[in-house]
Amino acid sequence: MSFEVLAEGLQFPEGPIAMPDGSVILVEIARGTLSRAWNGKVEVVCDLGGGPNGAALGPDGAVYVTNNGGSGLPGQAPARSPIQGGIDRVDLATGRGERLYDKVGEHPLSAPNDIVFDRQGGFWFTDLGRQSGRVRHLSGLYYAMPDGSRIEEVSFGGMGYNGVGLSPDEKTVYAAETFTGRLIAFDLAAPGQAVKGGRGGRVVGAAPGRAFFDSLAVQANGDVCVASIADGITTMSPDGRYRQTPLTDRMVTNICFGGPGLTDAYITLSETGRLIRMPWPEPGLKLNFSA
Repeated sequence: MSFEVLAEGLQFPEGPIAMPDGSVILVEIARGTLSRAWNGKVEVVCDLGGGPNGAALGPDGAVYVTNNGGSGLPGQAPARSPIQGGIDRVDLATGRGERLYDKVGEHPLSAPNDIVFDRQGGFWFTDLGRQSGRVRHLSGLYYAMPDGSRIEEVSFGGMGYNGVGLSPDEKTVYAAETFTGRLIAFDLAAPGQAVKGGRGGRVVGAAPGRAFFDSLAVQANGDVCVASIADGITTMSPDGRYRQTPLTDRMVTNICFGGPGLTDAYITLSETGRLIRMPWPEPGLKLNFSA
């Protein structure tokens, strides 16, 4: 399928946000930055350090970033010193970044990965977990408020929760599980609250073959588009049916929607360090607080 290359030379790009001025804000994990791709060039918005992994616009117009901390994760440049994983807030007007959360209760966050805001102004995020030698820390799904007042662990024990997204009615939050290649759904009783007995989630479907799931975006019709390492984009319906959109890059890491009618897909290709745009057959779901 044909596509247009919008930016090259990116250092493990992820977390694209299509902006109304035609630019795309994204993270560069290996560079440690929140960056903006604009008219064929790339500008640093904020040097956050660590490993900025996912990004979303919040209700105050700032960008909220899940920072994996940078140590021992794919795409992390050896020259960058690791930091504590956490949630960062970046003021787009000033380029100033600040740490919002780095623990839940007494438990430090490990490697926050992806983020999505609900219509109430809270945000869901995943923590991929971390591996040290032959020991792997488990993964979790969390809910927090952007003013720093609340952070809660909704689920813990996953095998690499990565991409996260909400269904159009916001009654379900989806998490892509990297190492199993499964899409997990958590049914919600209220914002930030899983239904009784639903904290472990339910399996929607699995990637074909031995692909690994990465980040995701939701279409307006409720289907979930998951960046699938080695398999391009896997689009999965809530009942588990799927179709494939193959791409040549072996590390397709994220997708977002923009353009007229939200029918342009912006996709990060991290093996080759590119951001591309391509027409998409179904419109994307409009994200809360996007312009």
